[in-house]
Amino acid sequence: MTHLGSAPLHRYVCLVMMSFFILALAAVAGDPKQAFLDPRAAGIDFEIQGEYVGEIEMDGLQKFGVQVIALGDGEFLASGYSGGLPGDGWLGTEIIQAKGRLKDGTVRFVVPEGDGAGIWKDGVITVQNIYGQVLGELHKVERKSPTLGAQPPEGAIVLFDGRSVDAFQVGRMSEDGLLCEGAVSKQKFQDFTLHIEFRTPFQPFARGQARGNSGFYAQGRYEVQILDSFGLTGESNECGGIYAVARPKVNMCFPPLAWQTYDIEFTAARFENGKKVANARMTVRHNGVLIHDNVELPGPTRAAIVAEESPEPGPVYLQDHGNPVRFRNIWIVEKK
Repeated sequence: MTHLGSAPLHRYVCLVMMSFFILALAAVAGDPKQAFLDPRAAGIDFEIQGEYVGEIEMDGLQKFGVQVIALGDGEFLASGYSGGLPGDGWLGTEIIQAKGRLKDGTVRFVVPEGDGAGIWKDGVITVQNIYGQVLGELHKVERKSPTLGAQPPEGAIVLFDGRSVDAFQVGRMSEDGLLCEGAVSKQKFQDFTLHIEFRTPFQPFARGQARGNSGFYAQGRYEVQILDSFGLTGESNECGGIYAVARPKVNMCFPPLAWQTYDIEFTAARFENGKKVANARMTVRHNGVLIHDNVELPGPTRAAIVAEESPEPGPVYLQDHGNPVRFRNIWIVEKK
């Protein structure tokens, strides 16, 4: 009788111990769903991540840019660019990457090939050669899109200006007056010019498609990906990519919690007698830089809410992928 009664107790104790073990692992690994929307609550990792620029001695003084990506718990990945940051001088040469960890107020980034190191301390990255000689210093910068805050021209249709979500059949506004992910416009459109501003959350423990994921869909059919792809290579499923169709010419993704812009020219597919005779096309500027030039769209991209192409117009759709991405200043000009 005692033996039979102890079995459930034993299983209970095991379950409790396993639960504590899982919670401990989660605490060590970090929660990939944890998303910061306020920089003041994001901690030292957020303060360190970002963009740095300066001049270093490389056969003469040369401009050099670094993007530092926060990976959680004081872990970082730095991407280095000869000539300056992407969209601001980068020569398009190989991206130099190095990992680093915060220890005693310092992050030491060591290039795997042993070509030198970058030392972050007090907001400055000091670049050294393999002998420890200082080659230069990089200082943190906060770039802003030249189209940030662009005002709608005469005749534009304002979809969101922070006052209401009346332009959306599905739409939610945050307490601080921003449009939340998962919005679908009431009005439908054919050819248009669109301006939209978006902000990805700071999710240091998330990776890949789980990190600040959303998307802008023209006509509810064709997606320009929104994702925290800061410091990455820029693929067709990363920020600025036309999903699974075309990668951006350059990855212009700013750090998380920075406001970014898409300025998009869209031409709808053409139909004659019910048959498609021309594919849709799209030109995209990300943070003011041309990343897609009149790219042909063979058909609706993945997760489109309007899955079939037709002569009918479609809505503006801002995808809900489970991450708190925020939007503002959305306006559209229809082309006749």
